[in-house]
Amino acid sequence: MKKMMLGILIGALGVFAWHRLHQPLASGEASQPGSPDAQDSQDALQGPATGTVAESKFKCDGRIYCSQMTSCEEAEFFLENCPGVKMDGGGDGVPCERQWCGNH
Repeated sequence: MKKMMLGILIGALGVFAWHRLHQPLASGEASQPGSPDAQDSQDALQGPATGTVAESKFKCDGRIYCSQMTSCEEAEFFLENCPGVKMDGGGDGVPCERQWCGNH
């Protein structure tokens, strides 16, 4: 009986941890300063050459797939500025060719 309860507890903790790790941060939830998430967010907002905050109507928010984009312009921003995106299957620097940027 104790082994079964321990198994259920470990399983529940595993499910909780998996869900926690695979959800983007909510808009009101802040990363701890110095954490990898906070550093990724800060790096994503800096321009590539100047180190200044990029002026854009888009922001890195955890989306990584073409199906989550609403335009080619948005997909291009994410590919150029956000870590971990999976939008350039051809490896040619053009994101979401089938959904958004095919006639580019």
